[in-house]
Amino acid sequence: MRGRGIIFDIMNKRLGRFNMKDKLFLKMVLGLIVVVFVALYIGYREMGSQEALGRQTFQGKDGGNVVKKFAAIDTDFEPVYLKLHRSGELKKRAEKLWAMMEKCSLCPRRCGINRLRGGTGFCRAPGTRLFVSSFHAHFGEERPLVGRGGSGTIFFTHCNLRCVFCQNYEISHLGRGFAKSIEELADMMLQLQKRGAHNINLVTPTHYSAHILKALDIAASRGLRLPIIYNTSGWEPLEIIKILDGIVDIYLPDFKYWDSEMSAKYSAGAKSYPEVTKEAILEMHRQVGVAKPEKDGLVYRGLMIRHLVMPNNVAGSEKIMEWIAENLPKDTYINIMAQYNPRYKAFDYPQISRRITDEEYKKVVDRAKELGLTNLDTGWGFWWLRR
Repeated sequence: MRGRGIIFDIMNKRLGRFNMKDKLFLKMVLGLIVVVFVALYIGYREMGSQEALGRQTFQGKDGGNVVKKFAAIDTDFEPVYLKLHRSGELKKRAEKLWAMMEKCSLCPRRCGINRLRGGTGFCRAPGTRLFVSSFHAHFGEERPLVGRGGSGTIFFTHCNLRCVFCQNYEISHLGRGFAKSIEELADMMLQLQKRGAHNINLVTPTHYSAHILKALDIAASRGLRLPIIYNTSGWEPLEIIKILDGIVDIYLPDFKYWDSEMSAKYSAGAKSYPEVTKEAILEMHRQVGVAKPEKDGLVYRGLMIRHLVMPNNVAGSEKIMEWIAENLPKDTYINIMAQYNPRYKAFDYPQISRRITDEEYKKVVDRAKELGLTNLDTGWGFWWLRR
């Protein structure tokens, strides 16, 4: 604080020729610069602490040494996939999904392309080649997933749903990313663990589910013990979700549309979206149950549903809330998101060419509360609403 006062004293002497408004502005700018530098310094020191702690190990339940991270996870937690890894079942399921790419049916489009021979289906994933856009600790996910160390996100390139308003269209539509091997994917998981992430968050995993299970089996053999998040559009074949039983700890599906006409119009003809997603979500809940934070504030297991409120009720938000209230426990975790932003081709469609209003958002939240839904994550992106 004293250093900042000295700097401001110098400014007052040096900048006497400026008027009061200009000097006030310059002081504000300098103050902001000082705050940023202090924050960066503190962050640098904490990063060093994390790296030091990252070198510590402890004895896992299976008798193997695994990496212990700074504020990472409860040391008593064991992810479900470890049991299947030890029995060899995880590897078998990975091979089962891999074989399904011969006449690809990993997603509801079931385009039947032979990806094992290099074919490219609707999702545009090139054969069996794996493309990843990025991987890092993400601090913009739901708070029970972020904690202090961040959610260990791995963003996969390409997408089977291909919404016209996708905020990540450069990745999902344009295919920006880097070719990686399965071994490199396993390394990413282990690096995220070492850096202190609380989980492995697989973003848009559907078309690469076979690769993911193969990488997970390798990573598990090398000490991975973070919970796995299946971060999906929700449009998943029931058969695939059943194969993932005992592998995924946290399901994080979207429930985008209530009306099949809307899903067909805005998501490349995906008319089956509402019905397929309902089936998938019910099976996800059967496997992992309700998501509830532990004493450390983190969720380690459970279903967490995301719903993005869209302009002009395109998503059918209130109907979706009613379905959840009727078919799932009232304390099901629901993130009602307000941050819709017209991107990519959204301006070609007048109904979705604007942000939502605060009235539109509030109406959905109020309806969810009227229905008795008690575990609502609201206000994420609320600053973005039109007023």
